[in-house]
Amino acid sequence: MLYWQAEHSDSDVDWNTDDEIDNYDSSFHDDSMSETWIQTNVAHVGISDETVAKFIDMGFSAEMIGRAIEEIGGENPDHMVILETLIKHSRNSEASSSKSTVIDYLIGMGFSEDLVIKFVQEYGEENVDEITNALLSYAEAKKLSEAQDEDINNGLSSLDEEMELNSSHEDGRLQTLIKMGYPREEASTAIEICDSAGEKASVGEVIDFILAARMARQFDESYVKPDEEKPITNTKKRRSVNDQPRRSMPNTTMCGDEVRLPNPMIGFGVPNQPGLMTQRPEPIPDIARGPPYFYYENVAMAPKGVWTTISRHLYGIKPEFVDSMYFCAAARKRGYIHNLPIHNRFAIEPRQPYTIQEAFPLCKKWWPTWDKRTKLNCLRTGISGSAKVTYKIRSDLEEHDGDLKVQKSVVDQCRKFNLVWVGKYRVAPLEPVEIEMLLGFPKYHTRGGVSFTDRYTSLGNSFQVDTVAYHLSVLKPLFPNGIKVLSLFTGIGGGEVALHRLGIPMKLVVSVEISKVNRDILRSFWANTRQHGVLREFIDIEELRHSMIEKLMDEYGGFDLVIGGSPCNNISGANRVSRIGLEGAESSLFFEYSRVLEAVRCKAARMRR
Repeated sequence: MLYWQAEHSDSDVDWNTDDEIDNYDSSFHDDSMSETWIQTNVAHVGISDETVAKFIDMGFSAEMIGRAIEEIGGENPDHMVILETLIKHSRNSEASSSKSTVIDYLIGMGFSEDLVIKFVQEYGEENVDEITNALLSYAEAKKLSEAQDEDINNGLSSLDEEMELNSSHEDGRLQTLIKMGYPREEASTAIEICDSAGEKASVGEVIDFILAARMARQFDESYVKPDEEKPITNTKKRRSVNDQPRRSMPNTTMCGDEVRLPNPMIGFGVPNQPGLMTQRPEPIPDIARGPPYFYYENVAMAPKGVWTTISRHLYGIKPEFVDSMYFCAAARKRGYIHNLPIHNRFAIEPRQPYTIQEAFPLCKKWWPTWDKRTKLNCLRTGISGSAKVTYKIRSDLEEHDGDLKVQKSVVDQCRKFNLVWVGKYRVAPLEPVEIEMLLGFPKYHTRGGVSFTDRYTSLGNSFQVDTVAYHLSVLKPLFPNGIKVLSLFTGIGGGEVALHRLGIPMKLVVSVEISKVNRDILRSFWANTRQHGVLREFIDIEELRHSMIEKLMDEYGGFDLVIGGSPCNNISGANRVSRIGLEGAESSLFFEYSRVLEAVRCKAARMRR
């Protein structure tokens, strides 16, 4: 399995920003830059020959440098201000690219090209001071990390080598780390995470993880560089300690503590409801801003620690928890982590029926007054309410008509199995076509060569289209000519249906879906709606190695949106058998989403150069 690991090859840098350019040893001399010009326009304001030579070397003309110095005025002008002024002037000039100029300048200061490009992309090429400060802060952070590494290595050398590298018991490793000075709770948590791939990590690997986490908490960004591609083995072995992305921890208590679900569950706002938020409660980290956009969904009521882990692997962004009962007649509590804007959202038309009675008007005739339900519960992946259950309800009501206890029991059963009234004393489970309507899919979206059982399963694992479309609606003005989508584990195409209903043309959809049933359904939707774009399908996520991702992005010019959602079976509250969290065979697909997203964003950053 291929993952990303942070590696920095740049050397330490410790400069004062005011002296950085002057101390640069430039051998460049432009014969066209006369001594008279230097003395007249430069020397009297405290700018050295070497500094001017360096600006010339970067592509700026002597005339442009003179204008910039004259515009700034005063003696001893700050070199960063001069460079920013030159960049501003050069934007309208064909002689030089401001972006490459900034990169060349910072590389000339001694920073690595990869690190310079990262910070230029995050802060913007015009913010030279901020970029430089971030680079210098990183240099100091690296010094601190190396000092800690030296202390740890000294400590390791004094311990028993067999315990250090080959400890077969967690207690032994924990005891070793405690002796080295690591807090018990921090060491224990690190061991648990490092062992989550199925193999016991060595003490050295656990220490690497702890240091990476500490650095990420202290500094709000870090550079992620792809490792050399490795052969893929077992799909169930999802991660190892060295695969942990060295990303920023969120600036929020959410990652230190357990995520708490909001009440009401309206996320950053829902249509026609009070409490609309105009900004995120926690800002998106700089490293996760901007396109390509990403959007990940999973069940809200997950086991303890699941959403904390998901957030940590998606740049520390806080989940947006939304119950689809605010969009349709059925509850569907989901969490969404994304870097989309949240301003100017709008709901798709026509709006969904908002209550059970509006969704199923033929049931009104038989709906008893003592059944006060207006919303259905979450729609599951199996047929709810067997014939035995519905028969018992009918017989109990016929035998005990008017009995309050029987009525209460019946309502509880109806609520549990999402049963609706179809006759006197008669209830029935929802049909697939009715679930399609509640979830916002076209009528008969899952029909055609698909069994009832498969239709229930596919619908139960799908998006609620109206909810997702509300979040994606902000993309419509951003991509008026069409959008290129990488769709991971979205089943029957909930994301694609949402974009289609929003009227956003899909120029390209690269879909990864292992279920043949789901692939057939998406392909049928693509044909029935006469899409003009390209639909390219992959069966297994393991086909999307780093090389394939880069090939696809080179072929199609990159992706605008990476949308995904892993099956909720292993974390659903209704599952009492294999509810084991992200370690489950299905839900562990999240780590593949995280891996692919990282590859896409890194490749996109290089393509923007």
